[in-house]
Amino acid sequence: MSKSSPRQPIYPLTFEPVFKSYPWGGRGLETRLGRAIPDGVVAESWEISAHPQGETRVAGGPLAGLTLSEVAARLGADLLGRGGGGGASPFPLLVKLLDAHTWLSVQVHPDDDDALRLGEGAGKTEMWVVLDAAPDSRLLYGLETGVGRAELEAAIAAGRLVEALVEIEARAGDVFFIPAGTVHALGPGLIVAEIQQTSDTTYRLFDWNRTGPDGRGRPLHLRRALEVIDYAAAPKAPVEPRRVAGGPAAVEELVSCSYFRCERLRLEPGAVHRGACDGETFEIWAALAGEATLAAGGEALPLPAVSWALLPAALGEFEIRCREGAVLLRVRGPGAADRRAETRRRKERER
Repeated sequence: MSKSSPRQPIYPLTFEPVFKSYPWGGRGLETRLGRAIPDGVVAESWEISAHPQGETRVAGGPLAGLTLSEVAARLGADLLGRGGGGGASPFPLLVKLLDAHTWLSVQVHPDDDDALRLGEGAGKTEMWVVLDAAPDSRLLYGLETGVGRAELEAAIAAGRLVEALVEIEARAGDVFFIPAGTVHALGPGLIVAEIQQTSDTTYRLFDWNRTGPDGRGRPLHLRRALEVIDYAAAPKAPVEPRRVAGGPAAVEELVSCSYFRCERLRLEPGAVHRGACDGETFEIWAALAGEATLAAGGEALPLPAVSWALLPAALGEFEIRCREGAVLLRVRGPGAADRRAETRRRKERER
């Protein structure tokens, strides 16, 4: 009889970020968020990622140095939960910080069905939480009413694409849900936290006529972008948070979809939030403002702003304490029921 493999350590995981330099980035993660970043232009910090273009490694504890995909392989359902994560990636979500020093490209992401059809792997539904915003910061968020494919193609041909899109002012604390198929662009002066499917599939429609050191612009993907845009989507607006609990640990529901569920907690000084990862799915916690302490299994993990911790599905009970007040983000991954519902919806679409 073969011996069973020893149980792997289960504890809250933090990660070393992976930094990305793109033309639209700056130094805002350092000057405005107080983060340590490398020299030069930094556009994105990938905080929790199993994407092959930027895997994060565990920062401490018995699993230190392992990539997130290696952790997922070792822990299996103890990390992901009974839902199994789903999708082609070892871990279904990717968490980033974005610093928009100038406009990001006008872009769109495919949904899972379109991504599969186009040979791209997973689709990309995402959300933004605005952490900091310069005065009059703006973003592009969906099509203007009455704009279909023909109207959008005409606007592109006339060099008037931006006029076909909704422009919205964005302020610190605003939340934007961006389902796959939504045309969007983050504007100058915005720093956001992004929670998304593990995918880097982006189709650019316009890149503000930027050129690189070689004098050439980044490629556009007009044909594919026009194929995957959701022209029937309702007009977009910032998320209206739904208050689900009050008291010293007030809770707002921000987004609930097949891929993740996200809440924002505002903890008063001295407040304690008690929770449990019961095996259904993992949780990701972040301190967006203030400072908290996450306690589990007799260990205490400081969560200063802006930092993230991944709680494995099998972690069990935990507490979050706050001495001076904090704003926290709680992200739960897809559970078994979410995946079963998504499978049913996909089969219905294929009939």
